[in-house]
Amino acid sequence: MIREASVTDIPFIRKMAAVVFPETYRTILSLDQLEWMMDWMYSESSLMDQMLVRGDRFFVEEDGHGYVSFRHDRDNVYHLEKIYVLPEYHKTGLGRRLFDTVVSEIGKLAGGGPFTIELNVNRSNPSVGFYEHLGMRKDRSGDFPIGNGYFMNDYIMAKDFNTGEV
Repeated sequence: MIREASVTDIPFIRKMAAVVFPETYRTILSLDQLEWMMDWMYSESSLMDQMLVRGDRFFVEEDGHGYVSFRHDRDNVYHLEKIYVLPEYHKTGLGRRLFDTVVSEIGKLAGGGPFTIELNVNRSNPSVGFYEHLGMRKDRSGDFPIGNGYFMNDYIMAKDFNTGEV
């Protein structure tokens, strides 16, 4: 079961991020950057800001194995912020179910009209293959400054949806 999260789920989201983010990026980022980004993206105040100010919507898997978040970016473009699944639940279909939840929710927001989902993913992250499996394409890439002298070296992947696909 996947349900929409609220601020009361922030401790769970932080706990998941503390497991998944370092495991994913320990060989890609320096320890200093990893720690800085954890605080930047997953402190309680940052998550509160994402939910209450920026308008990100979070969905959690009830058994505590994963979560996903997205936000409206511009016009008919939505940004998939995170899909986090505990490593022992990779390749179980949970990532696909979380993605499908986002597609369904965005389909409702888009009122049946066409929309695009974009996401940033580190170019060295093995999950690039997962996103390609979901039908996303490498649309562009860049090195994006995020503060403290750090950059996100990402692909921006995208997938377009028409009303008949949702």
